[in-house]
Amino acid sequence: MTDSDRASHIQRFGRHGVWGGFNQFSPESAREIERLGYGTIWLGGSPAHLRPVRRVLEATEAITVATGIVNIWNTDAAAIAAEFADLEQDFPGRFYLGIGAGHPEATAEYTSPYRAVQQYLDVLDDRGVPVNRRILAALGPRMLALSAERALGAHPYLTTPGHTAVARETVGDGVLLAPEHKVVVDADPQAARAVGRPPVDQPYLHLRNYTSNLKRLGYTDADISDGGSDALIDALVAHGDAATVRAQVDEHLAAGADHVALQVLGSSDLTADLAAILASPKR
Repeated sequence: MTDSDRASHIQRFGRHGVWGGFNQFSPESAREIERLGYGTIWLGGSPAHLRPVRRVLEATEAITVATGIVNIWNTDAAAIAAEFADLEQDFPGRFYLGIGAGHPEATAEYTSPYRAVQQYLDVLDDRGVPVNRRILAALGPRMLALSAERALGAHPYLTTPGHTAVARETVGDGVLLAPEHKVVVDADPQAARAVGRPPVDQPYLHLRNYTSNLKRLGYTDADISDGGSDALIDALVAHGDAATVRAQVDEHLAAGADHVALQVLGSSDLTADLAAILASPKR
């Protein structure tokens, strides 16, 4: 994969995307996200198949769609490769396959995630899934390095701009870096934390790969315990009015990200919140 080829794929993601659960987006909401000007819809979770991806692609015209992520432990790499080929035939150039090893607490078969991801990628290689159409869930240095070597780049989840800066140093230039960041559009800090804290605490503050990453960033056991300190929640969940949220998530871009995927929490009007965030001026 040449540098220019990689760059053209990275540009397809745009600067901002929207992240949600695999079955969160109706055809109408997917079309509205595209109309607002977001570059990518990320379908999160651990599906056993790619049928939800097809529904979003069918509902939209040109927006990029990516998985965030397909879990290697509950999917067969050959079957996923076949589904990728079908989607590529029907929607050429629009779908990017994000894969990852999940976390050990949820998977009885969990052994060496690094080696298991390598083996999964070997099958994707054999079945013709292009390197430039693959993205790896990556937090630590080894998986980040692997994302630069054997994929278009990395999709870190539950991270801070500080992690993005470290990740960029690890993967180098010209590699997709597309972190997810949770947001709550609410100017009341206490109310926003009340929305943002539960989905951070459960399950992520009880999963070793996430807590280890937060500790590498300097957070302590005290920050991570009892639902997370205010400082930790504020770092992981952008909140305030739309302009304040936009400024916080754009810190990832300033730190070296190519793209940031917004996961909006607790919204009574997702479209309105997404429109207001994207319309907010850069700071």
